[in-house]
Amino acid sequence: MRRMIVVWTAIMLLSAAGGAQEKPPASESLNSGNTKRAPNPEPTEGQRIKTLEEQVQLLTQQLSLLRGELTSLREASAAAPELSPHVVLTSVHPEPVTISAAPIAKDTAAASPAQQENPMQSTAVQSYGGATSNAKLLNPDISMIGDFIGTVGHNRAVLSNSLELHESELGVQAIIDPYARGDFFLSFGEQGVNVEEGYITFTSLPKGFVARVGKMRAAFGKVNTIHNHALDYIDRPLATVNLLGGEDGIDDAGISVTRIFAGPKDLFLEGTAQVFRGDSGNPITPVFRASDKKDVSVVGHFRGYKDLSESTNLDIGFSYARGHNDNGAAFLTNLYGVDTTLRWKPLRRAVYNSLMWRNEFFWSNRDQLLSAITPETVHAFGLYSSLNYRVNRRWTVGGRFDRSDRATNSALTDTGFSSVVTYWPSEFSQIRGQYRFGRYAEGLTANEFLMQVLFVLGAHGAHPF
Repeated sequence: MRRMIVVWTAIMLLSAAGGAQEKPPASESLNSGNTKRAPNPEPTEGQRIKTLEEQVQLLTQQLSLLRGELTSLREASAAAPELSPHVVLTSVHPEPVTISAAPIAKDTAAASPAQQENPMQSTAVQSYGGATSNAKLLNPDISMIGDFIGTVGHNRAVLSNSLELHESELGVQAIIDPYARGDFFLSFGEQGVNVEEGYITFTSLPKGFVARVGKMRAAFGKVNTIHNHALDYIDRPLATVNLLGGEDGIDDAGISVTRIFAGPKDLFLEGTAQVFRGDSGNPITPVFRASDKKDVSVVGHFRGYKDLSESTNLDIGFSYARGHNDNGAAFLTNLYGVDTTLRWKPLRRAVYNSLMWRNEFFWSNRDQLLSAITPETVHAFGLYSSLNYRVNRRWTVGGRFDRSDRATNSALTDTGFSSVVTYWPSEFSQIRGQYRFGRYAEGLTANEFLMQVLFVLGAHGAHPF
């Protein structure tokens, strides 16, 4: 109340000063009824300067009075015996400023001189949904993603459940220090718990290098690096199932080193080199299998990125992987891959319109035994091509074509086609439907409709695009 009185007093004084400047002289008022008046002489330059100096002195005195009132209010607040945790301070601004503060002790004599002068300085902290900022800095970002899948139709080649909570992914991510960050993703499924990825990333190495240590998805192509919930379709392409180990893919404990550098003509290049333990793929059809400590696997990926226009960009990558397979220490598997991604997203015209055309090609050279004593090398090829269009904020439509040989027998070839429709209730949930047709090498066909519900709880960091 005292502050409001001071503010209103200042306003009245300023208004009075302005009115006094515009008020006509007394002689002019007395002669207002006469038809003839003596001309009012114009003030000289010195008189105008003197008037302005008097007004400035008056305003200076008023400001000094206001400062004295504010100082007395602050001293009264500092001398208060208690302060509630949420203190509202009002000022000359129309909106109040809320400061979250811990209660000040009744005995202020024990406080330091700096705290007595400004009691808010040491106790005011920023609020994050009921937790203080200091506590938030010590806690990582935790998220849970649910992946529910339902399937109807017939498929005698690949068995699947009618309804299942396919995966629940728990993500724990945090910045460890200015030089590193940590990311852990635990996958909970009907078969148990698995560490899908768990690694530390060193972001401040010399010469622009970035290193990762832990368990991670190998940088082989595009789909192998993407988690299930981040895919544009419910299942994985046949080429990745037959040649890269399916859903598990090339995912192993190892070390990764990456460097990004600029190329000619606005071309950005990225090179990645990785060394893994040598065990990748699912247990039934592993891609790599180490029988000794020295049987490590290696992966290399080279990527080029270029903006074709303001709304369009092109991404091309080349991949290579080498490791021992399950036939023994003398048998190797060499994988080659090429991936292309064309994106169109006109941010100026439509934020929610986008188009992505992605293609991947895989070659597998696998050493194995043709008979008990005769070795052979199986050369298999696989590909997929997918196209997805974001119609508006809520709807996305797309399709995918698959064709792939079998890694252990290239004479067996599987083909398939899928159409996908996705509805986005919000950025934290998706409802997706997919029709899948497949023709397998054994002469079996599949006609299925898959339904997926994805939902996110908590803060989940974005995956590489």
